[in-house]
Amino acid sequence: MRVEISLDPDWLDVAMIHHFLSESAYWAKGRSLATVQRAIDNSLCFGAYVDGRQVGLARVVTDYATFAWVADVFVLEAFRGQGVGKALMQAVQDHPDLRELRILLATRDAHGLYAQFGFAPVPPDIYMHRSKPRS
Repeated sequence: MRVEISLDPDWLDVAMIHHFLSESAYWAKGRSLATVQRAIDNSLCFGAYVDGRQVGLARVVTDYATFAWVADVFVLEAFRGQGVGKALMQAVQDHPDLRELRILLATRDAHGLYAQFGFAPVPPDIYMHRSKPRS
């Protein structure tokens, strides 16, 4: 199986991305199509394709100077375990605008994948976060 990675936003299957995120991703259940589209529009998106069909995504939010956040990384279930996730993360790691940046991500279940690309757990009590305000 040959995996192609593209940064072309016109290739992104926004309907598939929205469906996966809003229905299957523990971190994004219920996310609206408008929110998914806005996130895509304001991010550097790496799409993974097999035979012209999008099968995965890694979205990077960055200032292109000091920091990047890797978000919404997923591979469709039928394509997992075949190197698609590794291809996505290799493309992120190799992108010339991201090579020298501090990169952060969060995961509940893919520590082994990210460790292969130099990611390590963050020491406690260094980072803080603010959850989105509840309405």
